[in-house]
Order: sequence, then C-alpha cells, then structure tokens
Amino acid sequence: MSIWKQTAVTLVLIALAAVLWAYFYPGAGQVLARLKLDWLPVVSTAQSTSEEPVAAPTGNSGFGGSDPAVYAAPVATATINDRLSAIGTGRAFQTVSVKPYDTGRLTEVVVASGGRVDAGDVIAKLDSENEEIAVDKAQIVLEDAERTLQRLSSLRASNAVTEVQVTQALLARNNARLELRQAELDLSRRSVLAPISGIVGILPITAGNYVTSDTEIATIDDRSSILVDFWIPERFAGAISVGDEVTATSVARPGEAYNGIVSALDNRVDETSRTLHVEARLPNDDDRLRAGMSFQVRMRFPGDSYPSVDPLAVQWGTDGAFVWAVRDGRAERIAVRIVQRNAATVLLDAPLVAGDVVVTEGIHIVREGEPVKVAERSPVSLSPDELGKAATTSGS
Repeated sequence: MSIWKQTAVTLVLIALAAVLWAYFYPGAGQVLARLKLDWLPVVSTAQSTSEEPVAAPTGNSGFGGSDPAVYAAPVATATINDRLSAIGTGRAFQTVSVKPYDTGRLTEVVVASGGRVDAGDVIAKLDSENEEIAVDKAQIVLEDAERTLQRLSSLRASNAVTEVQVTQALLARNNARLELRQAELDLSRRSVLAPISGIVGILPITAGNYVTSDTEIATIDDRSSILVDFWIPERFAGAISVGDEVTATSVARPGEAYNGIVSALDNRVDETSRTLHVEARLPNDDDRLRAGMSFQVRMRFPGDSYPSVDPLAVQWGTDGAFVWAVRDGRAERIAVRIVQRNAATVLLDAPLVAGDVVVTEGIHIVREGEPVKVAERSPVSLSPDELGKAATTSGS
C-alpha cells in the first residue's frame, strides 16, 4: 500500500475515534466547547448526551449526577520498624577452662561433675613431694640466715665484726626469705584452684592421669545470669543502645518468657551479613537456663510512621507513583513514594495525613482540579447462610 493510502486510512481512523469520544465520553461536549469547537455538529449531540441524567449509584456502581462520582477511602497511619524478632544463643555469664600451672600426676580430684564450687576452692591435686621438700629446705636455710644475722649484729656492737659482714648476713637472710616464698608458691601450684564461683562441668580426667599445663582439668560456668548473642539488621543499629529492654523466650519452652537488658553492642556491622552483633543479659536466679540454649529475642522501638492507603488508590504515571486526593471537593494529584507494601495497605512517603480522602475506584474519570463527587457504598446484606459461610471462612 502506498504512503498516501496509509495516511488516508490513519486520518479516517483518527476522525472515527474522535467522533466516538465526542459521543460517548462523559463531559466531551464541555471540553469541545472550551476549545471553541462548539460549531462542530457533534458538539451539540455530545453536550445533550452528557447532560442527560444518569441513574444514582446503586450496588457497586460508582457514578451518578452531573459531576464525576467515585469511591474513596480515608488515609490512615501505620508504624513500621517498631519491633524486632531474632534468634539468639545463650551462654554463661562467665566460663573458665581450668588448667594446671605445672606438669605432674593427678593424685586427687576433689570435686565431682555438676558440683558447685566457690572461687579459691581446690579442684584437684598433683603429686607434690619434691615441692614439700623444697619448702622444708628453704625454711631451714632461712632459720640459719636469721641466726647468723642476729649473732653478727650483736658482735657489731662491740666492733668485733665489720659493717660489711653484717650487710652480707642481712642480704643472705633476705635471699633465704625469697627462696622460701618461691618454694611455697611452687607447692601451692600443685593444687588446682577454682578461679570463679560456679558449676563444674563433666570432668574429662581422673586421678592417676599425667597432666601438663595444656591439659583441661575442668570447665566452670557461672550461670547466675545468661548472656544471649543475637544479630540484628543494620537498619536497627542506630535505634538500639545498652540498657534497652529485651524479652527472650526459650525455643524449647515457648511458654516461658524472660525479661532482660542489652548488655553490649559490637562496634561495627558485619560487612558480609549486614547485621550487628548484640548481647543481652537475662537473670537466671532459679537456674532454669543453660548455656547453649536457643532463644527468640524480641524488642520494641518507637518506629517510623507513614500514611497508609488502600492499594487501589496508588496509580502510576510517567513521573512515578501518585494518588488522587479529594480536598475541598476537588481532585488533587499527589506524587508519592512507596515505602512498604502489605496485604491490605500500602505505606507511602507523601504529604498526606490521617483523615485525608483518596480515590480508590473511578480513577479514570478524575481530572486535576475538577470537582469530584464521592459516592457512599451501600451496605451489603447477606442471607443467614451466607453469613454462616463468611464466619466459617474468617475463623479458619
């Protein structure tokens, strides 16, 4: 087909579309009149058509009267980022792995697995014959040095000895004291002591084992309180601080909740997971909690509040999302940014406040600045059978 034929067909189609629009589009006559095209034959017909009364909206109809009639819904306010739920792992408030200072053979294990100890209690003993002998020898040397110093000090009063001899005797006495202290320290380290108060775990050794300074004798847990480690998304990093309240529920016993506080925050966000390490402290006065237990941790925050609208109210244009608000009886196009989509609402970043009205149905007849008539929905009446089915559906 030649170009002029294609052009002719296109012009005919455009003219036909214009005629159909003028006849059937509501308000077409007024538009043509404002454009000074009221001399066209279709204008009078279109005006008369648009001026014909239309039946008032019934049932689900949303149009009626000479002005556009739409359905609208009020704007509400919703809050997000106001709560946090995370899974954490518990650990004892203090945990110590006890190892001996020295090597040797265990002669006695004083405590039992699962027993409670206080700081300074003896857990186990190593063979100590050599250390006991060293203490006795150091005691004898010290006693001899003290007698020598006492004798020379008496002779010094009569100038029978020199000042140098007395000084040497004093130095020998002090060295003997240090030797005795060293021997007593070596002897004390043949006993393995508990560094903290707590509960002893299962003992990995028994009497008769040969141990070194790398051998674990026992583990002690101070579980007077439990520390829970959990990780939060980085968006909450600025909202949480030490001392904030937390509620933790044991995964094994979901009916038991424990109140605690945030005891520590890491100094950086993990760049791999984009989460922040948080430590919470839970009291454990009744000793029901154990290290290694899993907890569901919950926290509450002030959160961020945004306008909430019906999803049908959000429309899209070339410049992005927008809604039609009805203010003073006229339509106003408001650009919005979608913050969050939910099942029944959409949260927006927009100059809207609770109580504003936005159009949800009949949006295609709304024009900027034009009067808008908001139709009221008729109450839906259901038969008793239908009410029973609705109640069953909602209950399930």
